Amino acid sequence: MKRQAISLISLLSLLLVAGSAIAQSAPVRSNIPFDFTVEGKTVPAGTYTIGHVGRGPELLLLESQDGKMHMIVGSNGAENLAGADKTKLVFNRYKDQYFLSEIWVQGAYSGRHIPQTKREKELAKELASANLNRERVEIVASLR
Repeated sequence: MKRQAISLISLLSLLLVAGSAIAQSAPVRSNIPFDFTVEGKTVPAGTYTIGHVGRGPELLLLESQDGKMHMIVGSNGAENLAGADKTKLVFNRYKDQYFLSEIWVQGAYSGRHIPQTKREKELAKELASANLNRERVEIVASLR
């Protein structure tokens, strides 16, 4: 009985991880209404698709809908114990500058985090010295 319970728990855990990985592999598309920065490059407002490059989740391909802009972006894993409430892109806003920060797929327990650039860290420090905080801005995305 105990062995069956452990087997069942192991199977459910494996299915949960596999489901999260499958959800994370689907490209997401979003219309971003403002210019933003990713890996030190300013990207114009528009509709973008973000998907994985290769087998691992670490490299992402950011692609404009018009096909004029392609960019490979490095990312780190992010975790959410409750699962993402919606498919979304998360931006950090400092005054009038936006920086792509996170990518989540609804229901997934793991997402992607874009490391801060030197400029973003400088802006965060400036705001902190003025007793202000960054603003997190969420843009709803859809699975492509």
